[in-house]
Amino acid sequence: MIDDHNKVRKSVSTAYAKAVSAQGADSCCCSEPAQKSVVSKLAGYSREELECLPPEAVVNSFGCGHPLAFSAVKEGDVVVDLGSGAGIDILLAAKKVGPTGRAIGVDMTDEMIAKARENIAASGLTNVELRKGVIEDLPVETGTVDWVISNCVINLSPDKPKVFAEIARVLKPGGRMSVADIVVKDLPEWIRQNEALYSSCVAGAISEEEYLDGLRQAGLEQAEVRERIIYDAAQLKALVKSELPDNEQSVTCCDGPVSGETIGQIAESLVGKVWSAKFHAQKRKA
Repeated sequence: MIDDHNKVRKSVSTAYAKAVSAQGADSCCCSEPAQKSVVSKLAGYSREELECLPPEAVVNSFGCGHPLAFSAVKEGDVVVDLGSGAGIDILLAAKKVGPTGRAIGVDMTDEMIAKARENIAASGLTNVELRKGVIEDLPVETGTVDWVISNCVINLSPDKPKVFAEIARVLKPGGRMSVADIVVKDLPEWIRQNEALYSSCVAGAISEEEYLDGLRQAGLEQAEVRERIIYDAAQLKALVKSELPDNEQSVTCCDGPVSGETIGQIAESLVGKVWSAKFHAQKRKA
């Protein structure tokens, strides 16, 4: 795993900036935009939810779950989305909280923020706000948030305990979090060391046990996994392929060679070791 925190953030930001601006198969660090929505379809969004969003918010989604599904987010709530990307979840949150609520998206990548602004404008919603920042140091006031959500982002952080502490800080007493994220078990070391696979949400992920322990250490209560999406080989290939080039010839991308054959090998090596989990936790009531 990459050790330098700034290097990790720069690598991830660069990868996602290229991904969101990709226009064709020759692009780096992602496949064609139409293929990115494979991850959204795996994640459990309904057709109705996806159809009510700007198409660019859907095809540029890099999620691994649906953090708002079955949540108790209600009108008037304040929701913060960690790593809000092109805006799929923050737009759905804005619809749930209504005009008396507020949806705040935090992202560190200028290109993602620009794309999200376009999608917000296309949606016509006026209760959405975007803030540039890192999730280890949220640009959000202490104790002001009813819900923290996130979709396949915390695994990318080089300092996950700090993220968990920030979640606890910004939540109101009794506030809750609903986070979908990739978790892993017994990853091969060669995957841990692959920079491209870090940006594709695999190499930097931790186990369910570490995740839950981190939330509890941050002072959050009732930490639990409420849902899992267990990926088979075909789904893992789709997950990896949606973030990496699917050229049949080896190419250099994100400082590492990736080919169609390599994607298949990666997927096979990950069976039983990578899945998506939906984490819930709550801040102690005053």
